Amino acid sequence: MGKAKVGIVGCGNISGIYFENLSKLFVNTEVYACSDLFRERAEEAAEKYNVPHVLSTEELLASDEIQIVVNLTTPQGHFEVCKRALLAGKHVYVEKPLSLTLDNGKELVALAKEKNLFIGCAPDTFLGAGLQTCRKLIDDGFIGEPVAATAFMVCHGHESWHPDPEFYYEAGGGPMFDMGPYYLTALVSLLGPAETVCGMTKTSFPQRTITSAKKFGQQVEVKVPTHVAGTIRFANGVVSTVITSFDIWSSTLPRIEIYGSLGTLIVPDPNTFGGPILFKPAQGTEFMEIPLVHNYEENSRGIGVADMASCIETGDQPRANGQLANHVLEIMHAFHTSSDTKRFVELEISCEQPRPLPLGLVKGFLS
Repeated sequence: MGKAKVGIVGCGNISGIYFENLSKLFVNTEVYACSDLFRERAEEAAEKYNVPHVLSTEELLASDEIQIVVNLTTPQGHFEVCKRALLAGKHVYVEKPLSLTLDNGKELVALAKEKNLFIGCAPDTFLGAGLQTCRKLIDDGFIGEPVAATAFMVCHGHESWHPDPEFYYEAGGGPMFDMGPYYLTALVSLLGPAETVCGMTKTSFPQRTITSAKKFGQQVEVKVPTHVAGTIRFANGVVSTVITSFDIWSSTLPRIEIYGSLGTLIVPDPNTFGGPILFKPAQGTEFMEIPLVHNYEENSRGIGVADMASCIETGDQPRANGQLANHVLEIMHAFHTSSDTKRFVELEISCEQPRPLPLGLVKGFLS
């Protein structure tokens, strides 16, 4: 098995775990080069993670050595960098969301198909031990026929900890586009594709005050809805209630629960890779914790890139693929469209339910 050479574009807050895992955890990837708008940031990352080349983005995309471009720019840069990488003949994996607009997402998926290239997208947390164990429980019938689900991500925004939180309140931000991908991708991976969305949105606080150290006291104008709630009907008939919010100080809501004809499954935080998982059968008296039966319970961001690298050799479709990401992107837009138009939204884009990972994987391997 060879190593796919990876070029990372964007060396900001999220990049560290990608550098770490793509260099050390996964046996089929190596980080060949990195770039950033601020060259000194790329140089710092290269020194810290022993990356051999610091390049401009243009040089990185033109490099004949690089097979996969990992796009870790802010959402506003996702479409442009992905398109340029595909046109340069590179496979691409991008942080969520796939793009800001659905039309741009469709264009990227179509371009990748035209060029016979892979495009993949975060989150890849659904490939972790927690959600893969949940997938096996559902597939094996532990909860019977799934009938309903809930998914809740509620907090008071990221300005208390993120050094540069402004983009969370620009187009492409907000709780649905920032955190929604984790929850919606988890639901699609567990239940299959969605069909219909109904949503309502609001903006409770038109301004935010940054309280993280770097920009303490600065004001941020909020340009996106910060409370998004609604329902999804899946193709298999499951109806899910969803809330994503940056307007809530505290809550006791669960993250994700799946309700079946034979029991209830409490799913771990989809922003993580591990557990715990709780299950209560229909006639049970209390929830029991289910042991994880898959590997990758630690922070394994980059597993989607490693899976793509495997698929370059096998020809299989990557699990964290562009069609899945575009389906999730349409669901996110549909919540907002439904609220604006006061109508249900019938989804146009579907996807295949991602293949589960096999049992018994050795750490560092995907097959």
